[in-house]
Amino acid sequence: MTGERLDGRYAKLWAASTTSALGSGLATVAAPLLIASRTDEPLVVSGGFAVAWLPWLLFSLPGGVLADRVDRRKLMITLDWIRVPAVALLAIAISMGDVSIALLYAVLFVINACEVVFRTSSGAMLPAIVPKALLERANGRLYAGTTLAHGMLSGPLSGFLFGVAASIPFYVNAGTYAVSALLLGLIAGAYRSRPVEPAERRSMRSEVAEGFRWLAGQRLLRTMIGLIGMLNLTLVAATSVLVLLAKERLGLGSVGYGLLFTCMAVGGLLGSVMGARLIAWCTPTWTLRIGLLIEAGTHLVLATSTSGPVVGVTLFLFGVHGALWGIVGSSLRQRLTPPGMLGRVGSTSLFVIAGGNCVGALLGGAVASKFGLTTPYWAGFVVAVIVSALTWRVFDREVVSAAYAQEPAVSR
Repeated sequence: MTGERLDGRYAKLWAASTTSALGSGLATVAAPLLIASRTDEPLVVSGGFAVAWLPWLLFSLPGGVLADRVDRRKLMITLDWIRVPAVALLAIAISMGDVSIALLYAVLFVINACEVVFRTSSGAMLPAIVPKALLERANGRLYAGTTLAHGMLSGPLSGFLFGVAASIPFYVNAGTYAVSALLLGLIAGAYRSRPVEPAERRSMRSEVAEGFRWLAGQRLLRTMIGLIGMLNLTLVAATSVLVLLAKERLGLGSVGYGLLFTCMAVGGLLGSVMGARLIAWCTPTWTLRIGLLIEAGTHLVLATSTSGPVVGVTLFLFGVHGALWGIVGSSLRQRLTPPGMLGRVGSTSLFVIAGGNCVGALLGGAVASKFGLTTPYWAGFVVAVIVSALTWRVFDREVVSAAYAQEPAVSR
């Protein structure tokens, strides 16, 4: 690869990922609306979220092994074409008035099972089409596209389309997966770590274990992934009761509550677009360290503030931090991980994140119910302070700079 620029292959990958994210966002918003239009049973509504998260725990690790065994581009195309008929079937059933909650659950499971492997494959494929010096820019633009499509556009668009007809968001979702598959098909080249003969293949369990062992020996990467899992646990615990905090302490209605997430999404978009410049100016070391302080500060503000604007500004800053951390984390992983393990190491990160999200969602409501509404935020503040103190020295300037000097793992 020559030339320090993002070429047409990256543009197609970005367009495919962003289009796919828009479609997934439409389904994410429309699914609970569909369930709520048919039942007011809380357990059935929350069951949709559980079904959507379950594949991230079940398939992240085996998905990483698969991404390391086969051509990653072809795998992503296959996953998109699996999702097209699944979502289309649901849309047709809704149009005919013959949809069941069980069918919706099944489609949500298929969508997210494919999504976790799709994301792992995309992250493992990126170093093969992006120059080393542009990894931050490339990751930042991918995050920006996903944030814009999934976090900002899909919500109001899905709500509007659902109001016209409940089936339309799902028809559009099926179309976005088809467009994504076609765009990926236009990318030239092969993208696997190396050809593996059947005789060389080991069991999936042994390959997953190999990925874990390698990651365990990487102090910087294992610290970052562990931190993300722990901080996601406290974050999801906090956001799981944010609707109650917004109503009871901030005096916000449904629109105000939605605007809090908009603030975070806008911050994430800004951080993604400006990520490469901000990280270069601040240095990766201080990007990580300042991020730890923002984590602690966010929980402290949520625990003490009764002002909607103050909380909104805080969540905006948190969104910027989340994007920058994601860019640095992805770029370091892509530089340090051997080509044959990119899929497994990336999927391990997703597995840890999903585990933190699931546990956090369960803990948030339970802790708030037993000890008071602000307790999850105080707990998050204490955890953030402790992990900041314990990991501050891990993100030493020399250590992080040496990691950034590594050539990125490339698989072709």
